[in-house]
Amino acid sequence: MEQNFIDYVKICCRSGKGGAGSAHFFRSRLNPRGGPDGGDGGRGGHIVLRGNKQQWTLLSLKYRKHVYAGDGVNGSKSNCTGADGDDIILDVPLGTVARLDGSTQVIAEITEEGQKVVLLRGGRGGQGNTHFKSSTHQSPRYAQPGEEGTEHWIILELKVLADVGLVGFPNAGKSTLLASITAAKPKIADYAFTTLVPNLGIVPYREHYSFVMADIPGIIEGASQGKGLGYRFLRHIERNAVLLFLVPADSPDHAKEYHILLQELEAFNKELLHKDRILAISKSDLLDDELQKAIKKELNEALKHEKAPKTEVLFFSSVTGKGLSTLKDHLWKKLNAPAL
Repeated sequence: MEQNFIDYVKICCRSGKGGAGSAHFFRSRLNPRGGPDGGDGGRGGHIVLRGNKQQWTLLSLKYRKHVYAGDGVNGSKSNCTGADGDDIILDVPLGTVARLDGSTQVIAEITEEGQKVVLLRGGRGGQGNTHFKSSTHQSPRYAQPGEEGTEHWIILELKVLADVGLVGFPNAGKSTLLASITAAKPKIADYAFTTLVPNLGIVPYREHYSFVMADIPGIIEGASQGKGLGYRFLRHIERNAVLLFLVPADSPDHAKEYHILLQELEAFNKELLHKDRILAISKSDLLDDELQKAIKKELNEALKHEKAPKTEVLFFSSVTGKGLSTLKDHLWKKLNAPAL
């Protein structure tokens, strides 16, 4: 799975050229000098992105470096319009964005099943000579050529669609939390960077409700400058409605670790700091009540100066189940809070 999770591809796309219009004249045994009857050329094929919820990665496009749509067919006699060029439809997972190579501007975004976006339009077909006849010019001997297609290198990036994104250093307990409250089976081990790809899980809530949680590979200090693995996956956090920051109970400095995570997100994209967030202390089965109260007091003191809305501090243990129900209640409340 880790080798097959592809969230970035660069492909050369070229839309089709439009067919040329025809400069034909009608001829028959009874009418050897008929008027113009040249048909229009067909349009060139489009390059189209289509949302497919059955796909979770851009793997199908990794080795497809060139994507060329079909050219339109030339017009012909008897006012026959040429056939349109074949469109190329690229199925991509939901959450895919497209931009031109060298640009930061998004030109297409796929968020729904079956959604289609024309990435590159095919060239228009040329008009036949029929369109150019007039009372003073009854025998036009020219027709329009078809328009050229367009060719660009396109960057496709997948940004995971999830309600809640887990943010934390390696070994903060993100994968263990995801495994304990969803049916997801992420790889869990006692070493850094166990998680090498984002994992998604559906969290059941109350009776018939649920929300999607994403385990993002661990961030380290300097991730926004490309250190570790975080830079590759920070883009996925942009699509999460709520950020759940995890700091393990055995951290030497809980407030410092939380602020380093905030600094990395701010360096990558300042807009991330405007998202709703919760700070949760994982592995809290290691704490007694007195130590838990001391940590909460320390964190509340450190959070008083935040410009963002008040950040809640929660404690939980994925191993014993302590605090998981409370955590889910707070996440659901955040996700369903009325927009201001």
